Amino acid sequence: MARGFCALRWTARALVELAGPKLWIMARPILLAVDDDVSVLEAVVQDLRREYGAGYRVIRAAGGQAALDTLAQLKLRHEPVALMVSDQRMPGMTGVEFLEQARELYPEARRVLLTAYADTEAAIRAINSARIHYYLNKPWDPPEEKLYPVLSDLLEDWKAGYRPPFEGLRVIGHRWSFKDHRVRSFLSSNHVPYRWYDIASHPEAPEMLKERQIGPEQLPVVLFADGTLLANAEPDALAVRVGLHIQAAQDFYDMVIVGAGPAGLAAAVYGASEGLRTLVIEPEAPGGQAGSSSRIENYLGFPSGVTGADLGRRAHVQAARFGAEFVTQRATGLRVDGQYRFVRLADGREVSSHVVLLAHGVQYRKLNISGAERLTGRGIYYGAALVEAASCKGEEVFIVGGANSAGQAALHFAKFACKVTMLVRGEGLSATMSKYLIDEIGSTSNIVVQARTQVVEAIGNERLDALRLSGPEGEYTVPAAALFVFIGAAPGTDWLPASILRDENGFLLAGADLRVAGKLPEIWHEAREPYLLESSVPGVFVAGDVRHGSVKRVASAVGEGAIAVQFAHQYLAGF
Repeated sequence: MARGFCALRWTARALVELAGPKLWIMARPILLAVDDDVSVLEAVVQDLRREYGAGYRVIRAAGGQAALDTLAQLKLRHEPVALMVSDQRMPGMTGVEFLEQARELYPEARRVLLTAYADTEAAIRAINSARIHYYLNKPWDPPEEKLYPVLSDLLEDWKAGYRPPFEGLRVIGHRWSFKDHRVRSFLSSNHVPYRWYDIASHPEAPEMLKERQIGPEQLPVVLFADGTLLANAEPDALAVRVGLHIQAAQDFYDMVIVGAGPAGLAAAVYGASEGLRTLVIEPEAPGGQAGSSSRIENYLGFPSGVTGADLGRRAHVQAARFGAEFVTQRATGLRVDGQYRFVRLADGREVSSHVVLLAHGVQYRKLNISGAERLTGRGIYYGAALVEAASCKGEEVFIVGGANSAGQAALHFAKFACKVTMLVRGEGLSATMSKYLIDEIGSTSNIVVQARTQVVEAIGNERLDALRLSGPEGEYTVPAAALFVFIGAAPGTDWLPASILRDENGFLLAGADLRVAGKLPEIWHEAREPYLLESSVPGVFVAGDVRHGSVKRVASAVGEGAIAVQFAHQYLAGF
């Protein structure tokens, strides 16, 4: 966890540069150190100032209550607090007790507990009770090895989600518009800060449109800081305006990776770090389907969990640091010409390489019920759709599905909605969901699990109003504000040529599975057997959820992405 998934160590100056100037035009964020031992407190403050004084203000408090009083004053002045470092053994109020209460004042601040070795068990428990992000055993000499890498990683996380008051992008749209939902999801998943103005509920929105002579039929509208705007905004056009790369810098690469989910990102990190000219093609944002997970708690090295979006962001930064190139485009075709593999992009251009890795993952299957297509993006969403969470405050929402992704979404939406109902086709969750998620769902009072229940109709005109359900007692109708769907997976491999073999469900065959399928002698003309993750076309590899028989876990996808690079090296060595 010390360095997290992104094994980088940033100085305070580098963190400021990475965040960009707009995020740092106001007062410097605060680092708060809390300890009743004056000598220890002074040492903590000095260490913090030496490394982070250029980008942060470091303040101190000699006890838990004094620290809470300080935080209350900072809150009144709207001053940002990035990190709180508290000792555990303090008279009157322990460090865990302080951090629990401090979380209510500054929920986004990173919380670190300083402990003696004897307090390790209490610190581990505090990961759940106080949601601390890390604990450090004292002493931490030298700080360059035991303190700064941890804190730099936590501060990078904080900045990624920090939204200070500045005039950046503004999105004017309608909550019950599919196009508006796409724009907001695109910006959020690419970590582009913006403010959203719902035309139906935000009093400023109509006036902003009137000033610019924009009609409601042109929504969504994106307003930029330079005074320009983009009406009827679409993600493709928006990508150019917010500075994402949509064209490859070169015509030829050693390896082209299609998809920036965990498998593609891992391959990008290993490929680029080992000297391969690497291009990653991703139409939406780094992270893939895992990027929409509100909390991944069983991924190695993150004891307090990590959001899918944050995991994707870290891996993106890491791969880019090694020289991997990313383009925001959709792959629409693949052809082979001798030793070269050509990937066609949605804009008609092609990029060539010796090796292609197909790691574009899967998409959730669509509901095949009356009303579902009409109400998609208007109350029905596929995946977690985290940008909709705040809009669901005080409402009742439904989740279809019983796997881990559905459970993570239920826990996330329970923080906003008054009630979350999980609709599960089977007898319960035990056959499809990890136990830790089942336990958390069982202890969350506003989550209800309805087994042996399916959605048979979505009801509404301009938006979702109700659902017709079928359960053990027959069919019945319930009011519903939103429905989030997590049912099965579709691989989306129709764009690939027939020479790349797949199973009856469209998942790509690779390695030994080609021989098992009985089709290898017809198409494989190499003297060697296919490598473990190699498809029916030499030099085209497969990794992650799109592969037949893959384990649908983030860790396994990361492992396959890394392994695919090793086979790519073996393939390239044969030239």
